[in-house]
Amino acid sequence: MEALINYLLQYGHLNIQQINLIKSRGVLKEFRKEEYYAEAGKIPREIAFLMEGILRICYYDNKGEEITKYFVDENNFIVDINSYNQNIPSSEYAQTVTDCKMIVFSKEAMKEFSLTIIGWDEIVNKIISKSLVEKVNKISSMMPEDATERYLNFFSRFPTLANRIPLSYLASYLGITQSSLSRIRKNISS
Repeated sequence: MEALINYLLQYGHLNIQQINLIKSRGVLKEFRKEEYYAEAGKIPREIAFLMEGILRICYYDNKGEEITKYFVDENNFIVDINSYNQNIPSSEYAQTVTDCKMIVFSKEAMKEFSLTIIGWDEIVNKIISKSLVEKVNKISSMMPEDATERYLNFFSRFPTLANRIPLSYLASYLGITQSSLSRIRKNISS
């Protein structure tokens, strides 16, 4: 819980009563590797803060192939914000890549924070803005690169993730086949 509070304090001030309220509404949930935290077709009813582990956000394309959009690691929030805010079904899945521990807040708790914590909406908006910029940078920086450059870029930007993610998920994220990724890794290490 302290990791969550420290994260929130980067975006705004919270007094002890506000911190205690946040702590009292958070529910610790644990997920095993390869479980789904969120599924396409369902309306998100909660927001989670990832304390331990890695999730991948994925979807199925029109050919029925699973595509990994991006990964989420520790000290980040997980929610399909568009679906959550508009109360519409999500088009994405959030699947655990490793065992995960999350602090989960219901929609009701988030409304309570908004109504009772001065500056809460500003904190949330700053977090959302930062997350959107990071997401765009993850995707747009990879567009003009060839497969080897995408892999090396991923490895340099996320060194702690690269060895914790199965090759199949990493290949999907990079937009290449698993055999191509294996070849790239072999060429780099030789």
